[in-house]
Amino acid sequence: MIKKIKPFIPMILFGIFILISNLTNFQPGIDIFQNFLKFSKSMLKFIPAIFMILGLFEVWTNRAIIEKHLGEESGIKGYFWALVLSVSMIGGLHVAFPIAYSLYKKGASLKVIFAYITFTTVCRVPMNLFEISFMGIKFTLVRLLVSIPLMLIFSQVLSKYLSTKNYKMKINVTEE
Repeated sequence: MIKKIKPFIPMILFGIFILISNLTNFQPGIDIFQNFLKFSKSMLKFIPAIFMILGLFEVWTNRAIIEKHLGEESGIKGYFWALVLSVSMIGGLHVAFPIAYSLYKKGASLKVIFAYITFTTVCRVPMNLFEISFMGIKFTLVRLLVSIPLMLIFSQVLSKYLSTKNYKMKINVTEE
């Protein structure tokens, strides 16, 4: 019984906190709940579209193409395509992680997946335009020129580390 409830404990505690905040008129708790509702509403607007696009990607892309361009043998080309894909991302990591999972299922290598996820955190066009408007183009270019090589190194190191530990992702990979 406790095993079934354990994953829901944070949500239950959050609900209790919100209930107590409303009963005691605790303003920070009320504000937290209002922010939660606002964020949830904005998420519900675009998450269904993202999953529809992801479903189409799953059906329309061929495993051989993903393996060729993003797989173990792709070399620098895999990193290039990961960068191109991440630059065009809208939605941040809550969109990038499902795409990364889908790419992995289709045969992309872990080092390219790690590069894609880290690129998504730093290289997205909307984020860079926002940054340029506040910090200037020099700052953004320096940040990108420093960050991208570090992300490439990080993705390779993490991939090698996981391979020495014989890490295997536990997913069902369907052959196409």
